[in-house]
Amino acid sequence: MSQHFLLSAKARTLSVRQVFAMTDDQAFSLFRELRWGDGDETGCPMCASLAKHYFIRSRRQWRCRDCNHTFSVTSGTIFAFHKLPLKVYLGAIAIYSNAVKGISALQLSRDLGVQYKTAFVLAHKIRESLMEQRNGEALAGEIHMDGAYVNGYIRPKNKKEDRIDRRLAENQRPDKRCVFVMRQRAETIDNEIKGADKTLTFVIKSENQADVSKLATEFLKKGSMICADESNAYDVLHAKFDTRRVNHALEYRSDAGITNNLAESYFSRFRRMQYGQTHKFGNLYLANYANEAAYREDTRRLPNGDIFMDITKKCAQTRVNRDWCGYWQGNKRQAERLAS
Repeated sequence: MSQHFLLSAKARTLSVRQVFAMTDDQAFSLFRELRWGDGDETGCPMCASLAKHYFIRSRRQWRCRDCNHTFSVTSGTIFAFHKLPLKVYLGAIAIYSNAVKGISALQLSRDLGVQYKTAFVLAHKIRESLMEQRNGEALAGEIHMDGAYVNGYIRPKNKKEDRIDRRLAENQRPDKRCVFVMRQRAETIDNEIKGADKTLTFVIKSENQADVSKLATEFLKKGSMICADESNAYDVLHAKFDTRRVNHALEYRSDAGITNNLAESYFSRFRRMQYGQTHKFGNLYLANYANEAAYREDTRRLPNGDIFMDITKKCAQTRVNRDWCGYWQGNKRQAERLAS
């Protein structure tokens, strides 16, 4: 039996020790290269001019030759207005990349030696960049889809006569949400099963036919084959796609070989991230948490060095997000990301 990829040396191409051993100049050069490439040209975030702007070496800043605006390597990015050394942000991304089932803000604050508030906002900025830079192209081929509910638990009363039927709609929590996932099966090469290679997640209020039909029409290519469970939310898909079902009340895998195991695999990681790390998902940022689990599933067979470079590049290419400027001073997102 061959060695699992994650146990091999190929999976370990970066360590947190390497990142913190960088000098400030090396951290600056790495972030600059990931943002603008190898050349001497940089982009002004004010006027979008891409040229060889004047570099103020003593301040590590550029002055735009067109609009005279002074900008730094993080200006206009998710890390704009940062107060910590750039190396600390790269270290946070390295720690984040190695956490295969997510990482809590409390643990990140201990690893970096910063306040909990700082670590909380920093982790959410990384999640925001993953959300903003995710590949939203339509899926094709064999697609597994399913939904799972979060924030719906109601603690039962102590006395049996005081308990309510929590299955009834009027007794459900109003902030209960459904995380809906669609996963594309990877191509099999040399009879090697690789599972899924692309995952899209959405937050909806319930697993219903209207939302499922809308999302499938928008994010699935014609001719795709859908594998789903027995929920009536997927009944409408038979008219548009080659839809195959498995009744989980009777079996996990049908006699015809139909499963939705790729979706179940995603929820396995998602639940472990919820129960073991974050413990609670607020509805305002539930879409970001769901997308984070999807990203970790899609990159599960990549070396951690590649994951680190990819996340850092996404952060460098994500614009300033006002939801995370002054978060602890009351500037918070006003509406949740619902797909419906």
